[in-house]
Amino acid sequence: MATISQSIVRSAIGLGLFATITGGTIALTQAVTEQRIREQAAKAEARALFEIIPESAHDNQLLKDTVQLPASNRLDTEQPPKAWVARRNGEPVGMILPVVAPDGYSGDIRLLVGIATDGTVLGVRVTSHKETPGLGDRIETRKSDWITAFEGRSLGQPPHSEWNVKKNGGDFDQFTGATITPRAVVKAVRKTLVYFRQNRQVILERLGQPPTLRNKPLTPESVAGESTTLEHS
Repeated sequence: MATISQSIVRSAIGLGLFATITGGTIALTQAVTEQRIREQAAKAEARALFEIIPESAHDNQLLKDTVQLPASNRLDTEQPPKAWVARRNGEPVGMILPVVAPDGYSGDIRLLVGIATDGTVLGVRVTSHKETPGLGDRIETRKSDWITAFEGRSLGQPPHSEWNVKKNGGDFDQFTGATITPRAVVKAVRKTLVYFRQNRQVILERLGQPPTLRNKPLTPESVAGESTTLEHS
């Protein structure tokens, strides 16, 4: 009996040690993996930031120059949103906001949207998505140049009625066999421009733009096509 009892005790100790070692290994692996994922995500985000506003276009440390902007449910992201600010000679030339398009074909599409202080789109990049490979993933710059079509656009360019894909009477191309994905991105970018238009004075104040420029109205082209429908869409 003593031998059997000793065997049981040894087996229990062995199983306990095995479980402890296995659990610790899994926990360590998970921690290391999560850290690597975060690091890769941060690198991808940094690359996207400098694609939208190249280093030649500003002289500040873009990655470290951030401000908190007014809260809004238009951006479908954390409240209040954080923006990266690009400056030249101390003056803001543009900002980049994290935005979420919640109505992608396979869920959230996370974007970075760059906007100049006059309300013009500097660029848009996708940082993460789950869209269908070979179809919806063409929102990535490594798959196509579709997303560069936003550069230079504003609320008035194109008019409100044309801020959609061509299939729905808009100005932006859709993908063959995939309309939902580009339509979601177009909608998210437009909502971001509306957010900027509605909060322009506060945003420029937080960016540190001088009052003389801060109070300067947007150009007619940038507000053309803006309507009550747009403001509440």
